[in-house]
Amino acid sequence: MVLRGRPFIDDAALYEALASFLDERKPKKLLVIPPDYTRLYSGAGKITAMIIDILGDSCRVDVMPALGTHMPMTKDECDSFFLGRVDHEKLIVHRWREDVVSLGKVPATFVREVSEGLVDSDVDVEVNRLIPEGGYDLILSVGQVVPHEVVGMANYSKNIFVGCGGPSMIGTSHMLGAFYGIERIMGRDFSPVRRVFDYAEEHFLSGFPIVYVFTVTTASEDTTEIRSLFIGRDRKLFEAAVADSREYNMIKVEKPLKKAVVYLNPREFKSTWLGNKAVYRTRLAMADGGELTVLAPGVDRFGEDPVNDGMIRKYGYCGRENVLSLVKTEPDLAASLSAAAHLIHGSTDGRFSVTYCTELLSKEEIEGVGYGWMPYAEAAKKYPPELLKDGFNTVGNEEIYFISNPALGLWTCG
Repeated sequence: MVLRGRPFIDDAALYEALASFLDERKPKKLLVIPPDYTRLYSGAGKITAMIIDILGDSCRVDVMPALGTHMPMTKDECDSFFLGRVDHEKLIVHRWREDVVSLGKVPATFVREVSEGLVDSDVDVEVNRLIPEGGYDLILSVGQVVPHEVVGMANYSKNIFVGCGGPSMIGTSHMLGAFYGIERIMGRDFSPVRRVFDYAEEHFLSGFPIVYVFTVTTASEDTTEIRSLFIGRDRKLFEAAVADSREYNMIKVEKPLKKAVVYLNPREFKSTWLGNKAVYRTRLAMADGGELTVLAPGVDRFGEDPVNDGMIRKYGYCGRENVLSLVKTEPDLAASLSAAAHLIHGSTDGRFSVTYCTELLSKEEIEGVGYGWMPYAEAAKKYPPELLKDGFNTVGNEEIYFISNPALGLWTCG
């Protein structure tokens, strides 16, 4: 099923499309796997709420957010994201280090081939045990297709293998992307990581009743606009969603950005693990020697869990080559490959500077991981986010490029 809006899909059309699909499938026990609150503008929370309303008492509906390495959702986040239709106490929390089973391995020969020889190891295909063992007659993986730093374009089987995956799959896939190079991946389909996921989907998920529900979205004044909806299992639907996302979510600037200012909404961004979208979603547009200022009023930690937070504090965003060397010499980092990949993604390798403007993390903490620091109040006075428009602005005698939400796009130049 494909539904496109003119200019976007209204709630009535969205509800009708979901009802038509569910009426055809008539599930009795359903697992919905939406993203978490960090994908606030995916439309997936509304879709999950509609699914629950449509099915009513005719079907048991379980909801397990695709947390990956993220923190579990709070009650307020759950109520806001799912429009009050999901009981926070019944929300299934995916614990990525404990709740997984292995379905098999992607062989090293295949990984070596797709990575151009950069990685030569098996990839263990781990998923939450409810997927093979939960007895569901339908599993709906709901999420947004948007440019992504690890896999190229987010969602499809990534929602299962990373969002509901385990340490081996998450860590190895992230490092595979980091080895291959973020500049060669973002905004593209058929990256080495995607090809590994495709292999695992074909060989290990084909027997499970999984159906993908994709959205392509934009946002206007904090309102999510669902531009496209795709429902099905065929990869061609994902490819169509990729094409739509490239149209709506890839922003080409006419000249390299000498000064960019990115705002991180405190509802959505509470860690640099998530907030560094400001760094890697702009890196293809930043000028050599440019300055990136990140307005981060809600960021109060680095990692999304204590282990990864500790890794970032210990090693910092020290550059690609340094991280690759540390993985060879430091056992704790070698055992946390997703953290190592994150350090690479958040590093600029000296090409441009990054200044984090915080009030919940100190100057010493921010500088300790390799970034510059400015008090948030000072930065927000100089660059008031509520007064700036997306794109080029003149502030005093300074030209800046402002981005109100880095999660919704990929900025490129040339």
